[in-house]
Order: sequence, then structure tokens, then C-alpha cells
Amino acid sequence: MNGETLTIRKATFGDLTAALRLGFRDFMRAPRFGLFFGAIYTLGGLALTWFSLILDAGWMVYPLVVGFALIGPFIATGLYEVSRRLENGEPLTWPAVLLVVLAQHKRELGWMAFVSLFVFWVWMYQARTLFVVFFGSNGFATFGAFVTTVLNTPSGWWFLIIGHALGAAISLVMFALTAISIPMLLERDVDFVTAMLTSLRTILASPVVMICWGLFVSGVVFLSAIPAFAGLIISLPVLGHAAWHLYKRLVVPAN
Repeated sequence: MNGETLTIRKATFGDLTAALRLGFRDFMRAPRFGLFFGAIYTLGGLALTWFSLILDAGWMVYPLVVGFALIGPFIATGLYEVSRRLENGEPLTWPAVLLVVLAQHKRELGWMAFVSLFVFWVWMYQARTLFVVFFGSNGFATFGAFVTTVLNTPSGWWFLIIGHALGAAISLVMFALTAISIPMLLERDVDFVTAMLTSLRTILASPVVMICWGLFVSGVVFLSAIPAFAGLIISLPVLGHAAWHLYKRLVVPAN
């Protein structure tokens, strides 16, 4: 689809509700795929949490839980393909969906995976830096000791305030670059820079609506992650399908 002229539509809150409705519809039409990709995301979050605990780095659990959401749009690639096939009436089989996902490492979407992982690394690096600044490099004997210190000391309060401020800035950048770009790369023959710029243009065209969408998605993912990530088995596929439909509503051919 090189050379195709695209139009960026301004988003409305009606677009958000419609995208959610269509996302839930796609999940109900193909629940086995949604549950599969949701389970992968859940197991990934549990593995990262377990890894931090066995390394006696319990303080990493919270930034890991929050930061893990940053790579959610990339993990949802399979869900975008499911929605695309449902939309076009194409066969919906495991080989068809999984082979498309596996083939993305040879396309521009592979670069977006690199961008996602790089931002996640920056997220964790700044969390580690703040931890050393406010608490030193010795760590805590238990996760409970860390929580007590964070909630009951001035150093802990500043750690939370500055950490959340920096985290919000990183999340905003990541959202602006990936809100539209990943489903766009799955469907269209464009380079990843063009896709990221298109995603940014979409945010700038409707900043209030799109930021509300980003806050809503972040809130749902965070709440879904609280019960041992179990809620993500349902919320990830619904939000993933919804993201596809929002992309289709906001980025349309001009001719």
C-alpha cells in the first residue's frame, strides 16, 4: 500500500465507546484466540514478578507491573490480525494467525518491537536510578520492608512522586508512538518511522480524547494486573481488538 494517501480523523468519545463495543464483539466471536494471547501476556507478567522476587529485588515488582503494560500493544499483534480477518471475512485458523505474527520479525513491525523493548528498558533504568538515589544500593531484606519505607518516610514519598512523574512522561511518549503504529504496520506497507509519525499525528489531532483513551487503557491494565495478572486474560484481548477498531476509524484512505 505504498503511496496511499491517508486521512487522520479527529477522534470523539463516541469513537472510543464504539471501538470498545467492537473489541468486545471480536473477543466473543473468537474467544480462543483472545484467551490465548491474554494468557501469554499474563504468564509473562508473572514470570517477571517471580524473577524479581527470586533475585531479592522485590522493589522491582511495582515498576515491572506498570512498565510491562508498555509492551502490551506489541503483544497484541495477534489480536489485531484476528480482528483484521474477522473484518475481511478471511479464514480464522491457528496457523493463519500465528504465522502472520511470527512473520512480523522480518517486517517493519520488528523495529517497533525494538522500540517497545527499548522504552521498557528506559523505564526500568530510571526506576533503578531513583531507587539508588533515595535508598542507596543495599536494598531491603523483604518486600514488606520496602513498602513500609516507601509509605512512611519522606524519601519514600519523593521516590513515589518523582517516579510517577517520570513514568507518566515515558508512558505518554510510548502511547503517542504506538497507539496507531502497530496495527498500521500489520495492515499497511509503510516503514516504522512513518507509522510512528502517523500515530503521533493522531494523538495531536485529538489530544483530549486520545489521552483519555490512554488513561482508560492504563487504568484497566493496572487494575487487571492486581490479582496476579489474572484479569489481563480478558482485558488484554478486549482492549487489543478495540485498538484495532480505533485505528480503522481514525486512519482512513483519502481516496
